[in-house]
Amino acid sequence: MRSLSIAATGMQAQQTNVDVISNNIANMNTTAFKRQRAEFQDLLYQQAQRPGGATAGTDAMAPSGIQIGSGVKTAGIYRIAEQGALTQTSNRFDVAIDGMGYFQVDLPTGATAYTRAGSFQVSDQGELVTSDGLRVQPGIAIPQGVVDVVISKTGEVQVKNADAPELQTVGQLQLATFTNEAGLEALGGNLFVETAASGQASVASPGEPGYGMLVQGFLEASNVNPVSEITALITAQRAYEMNSRVVKTADEMLSTTSQMR
Repeated sequence: MRSLSIAATGMQAQQTNVDVISNNIANMNTTAFKRQRAEFQDLLYQQAQRPGGATAGTDAMAPSGIQIGSGVKTAGIYRIAEQGALTQTSNRFDVAIDGMGYFQVDLPTGATAYTRAGSFQVSDQGELVTSDGLRVQPGIAIPQGVVDVVISKTGEVQVKNADAPELQTVGQLQLATFTNEAGLEALGGNLFVETAASGQASVASPGEPGYGMLVQGFLEASNVNPVSEITALITAQRAYEMNSRVVKTADEMLSTTSQMR
């Protein structure tokens, strides 16, 4: 019976849906996490009679035909790049992006990765790095003995020394944007790399047209909405149960058929 395999594809699809929802819920408190959504497509159809085909023995056409679907498949899992709320931390090395853009960091392989998690720190060399020790591009060194660090909305990094009242510029943070953010490949650790689907990174200073502004002393929170995720989880669970009921019904029908004499 086709219904067994069709219901099986439905159960597999809803299992994927639950996996995506559970990952969203698990990352509710992950800095700058962007929630994901599973999208589904119907599978091929068996054409018992094509719409518009001639009916047997007449000149009339079949108005709708007979098309029997074969189930569902996962078409993609999309990342929703909605802005997360900005949470104040009062840490002078925490920087949130208000708007479009990603920070650039150096991977150990020499490649460039991108992140919106601006929870930066200073390395033993005085360089601005991520919480995993990856150097933030372009390299910005914070001199020893500074009493204050100021990061402007446009990304200019300035320091203040105890013996000099004027602020001194030590670097300029830049942001990268992509034609298709959903095409970025997630590496984990709040990092992404560009792909052919995302397009190449376009780099500019914060505040330029199409680029967000920086907010020092804040971090971007996850954009996961717990209520929406729990509602989606209940819907996925019910859909899974209904597909499993179809499997049970198909099994009972087969059992009835096998007992016929």
